[in-house]
Amino acid sequence: MDTPNRSREKLQSTVSPWLTYIAYILGFWIILPLYFGRLVVKGKENIPKNGSVIVTPTHRSRWDALIIPYAVGRVTSGRDLHFMVSSSEMKGFQGWCIRRLGGFPINSKQLIGGGLDYSVEILKKEKMLVIFPEGGIFRGSQIRTLKRGTAHIVLGVKSEKPNNIVKVLPISIQYSQFFPSWWTKVIVNIGLPMDINIYDFQNTKNDSERLTYELESHLRRLHTRNNIFEELNCT
Repeated sequence: MDTPNRSREKLQSTVSPWLTYIAYILGFWIILPLYFGRLVVKGKENIPKNGSVIVTPTHRSRWDALIIPYAVGRVTSGRDLHFMVSSSEMKGFQGWCIRRLGGFPINSKQLIGGGLDYSVEILKKEKMLVIFPEGGIFRGSQIRTLKRGTAHIVLGVKSEKPNNIVKVLPISIQYSQFFPSWWTKVIVNIGLPMDINIYDFQNTKNDSERLTYELESHLRRLHTRNNIFEELNCT
């Protein structure tokens, strides 16, 4: 059986300078502009410029994996992102690329022993980690009940490095169509980083529940604007 240390050794999230450069060029200037009718990012000023950050977007499409780097990644914030990626997506050439663009494989059934531990290590180094707190892709306008992975990671960092301030950044991604096709409009709303200093981190279960509830509330407020695309058409 693998020990926690061995699990951490098996997971690696690297950022290749040359591959990242190519990916950003393709994404920023070719793929996203040609596919989407309009892509607007609001709240860029809320992105932390340093320190440990957990980026927590809503998840409505596979396109989210390209839109998040566009919204908060290197070109916008000057910072590289690290992603949790389903182990089923890490095969072949695609997996080779993902591993060099900040991604690392996650088996949801073994999150506690592997992915969570490695996520804690990333944040202890004051990097940015992306996790979709809903746990999967959900079509529609409603925020689903969040998984507690984000809270567990925050608590893990605080238990190992108490003075490390982890910022949780809620983000809403909304598409004008449930199944994005050519010329779909996209709006990304970046909220204010959550203040986790209100938690005393003495009662793990209660803190986990409260943090998850607060994050869900933040995402709901960002995500529920009735006339958001009508506003976009007028600007």
